[in-house]
Amino acid sequence: MDQETHENLSGSGATTSRRSLLKYGLVGLAGLGAAAAAVRYAFRRVESIVTAAVFKGDAPKEKLWELWKRRGWVKEARHYLKLGRNIQCKLCPNECVMEPEDRSRCRNKVYKEGKLYTMTYGNPCSFHVDPIEKKPLFHFLPTSGVFSIATSGCGFRCLNCQNWDISQRKPEETNDPRGEPLVRDTRRLHSLGRGDLDRMSMFPENVVKLAKYFDCPSIAYTYSEPTVWYEYMIDTARLARKQGIKSVWVTCGFIQEEPLVELCKVLDAANVDLKGFDDAIYEKLNSGKLEPILNTLKTLKREGVWFEVTNLIVPTYTDKPEMIRRMCDWLVENLGPAYPLHFSRFHPAHKLTHLPPTPIDTLVEARSIARKCGLHYVYIGNARGIAEAETTKCPKCKKVVIERDIYSVSTMNVEDGKCKNCGTPIAGVWSADK
Repeated sequence: MDQETHENLSGSGATTSRRSLLKYGLVGLAGLGAAAAAVRYAFRRVESIVTAAVFKGDAPKEKLWELWKRRGWVKEARHYLKLGRNIQCKLCPNECVMEPEDRSRCRNKVYKEGKLYTMTYGNPCSFHVDPIEKKPLFHFLPTSGVFSIATSGCGFRCLNCQNWDISQRKPEETNDPRGEPLVRDTRRLHSLGRGDLDRMSMFPENVVKLAKYFDCPSIAYTYSEPTVWYEYMIDTARLARKQGIKSVWVTCGFIQEEPLVELCKVLDAANVDLKGFDDAIYEKLNSGKLEPILNTLKTLKREGVWFEVTNLIVPTYTDKPEMIRRMCDWLVENLGPAYPLHFSRFHPAHKLTHLPPTPIDTLVEARSIARKCGLHYVYIGNARGIAEAETTKCPKCKKVVIERDIYSVSTMNVEDGKCKNCGTPIAGVWSADK
């Protein structure tokens, strides 16, 4: 965005120029006779542009772009709107508006050749077999392995990001399209070097084959923010479903409803990181907004996708008991008491290395608040030495049905989705056949 536009839009008394509206495809709203409602709409659109902060003229140039296309690592984006010579991404609430040769806020999408393209297709920068409990999902196929993949990029700028080295990177900084093509499948599994991994492709069919090879009943889209590599994720999930493999979305939940509903048709589970319960905190800590995440949770419930919620308690940001109580009340009122809530301990990282880890007493108090609000399944993660931090109890008879130690399960008293002691259903997905 040019300096003039930024200065004109800063502050609550923002004004904008006809030149700025013309630049961002809003010429129809810039006339002197425009109605007040249209002007307000224009301001909202331009204000979203300020928030999105696209990378101007940062799309890859000719040689690199051709190499990327030759690899098959680009694909036209699924959700965007044309605005004259410009386009607007409609995947997440950032709604980036781009001129030709611009790059989106998430760093993954570029506007070239008259179309919006993703640069993260079939080129993961990280993959691993994890225990499903690591996601964390405690009520979804416990003790199973999940084949986990990630590409670069994220629409947020979380000050506390644990995976900033991939989430805050461009695809070109994690992958190398030079040299001979290399596709990762079940062959040559143990003979790849670092350079091979950087230039390796793993298309949806390869991901599914590898999940089967490692006997994983599910695939997780995780580590960075999978929403911003939506095309790769949804194509993989569609193919996985045809092969009887489930899909898990580990996400901040910052997505628009239309693409989310489309995703839900091939999604089996999610862990949504509800990073706080205050708009000002969301903006300061994560450069995001709260309402879209709440809408995501309600949509997942409506569409019948199992999900669990994680809340990282960051000292001085999200550790206020009153905020935690409001969050838990909202969860019970809008989603019901049966979706698990994971309180996670903060450890200094990225731009918050000056803060201490979350005090144990704060985590225990948060769990107590959540239980008093009526939530049935409340856990504490990323912390040792807390009694029953990861224990599941039957909401009726209060007997222990699952005991865990970090990522391992030591006791399993759930049978056919019910408490073995009293027969009460335990919310979750307990069989890969369901």
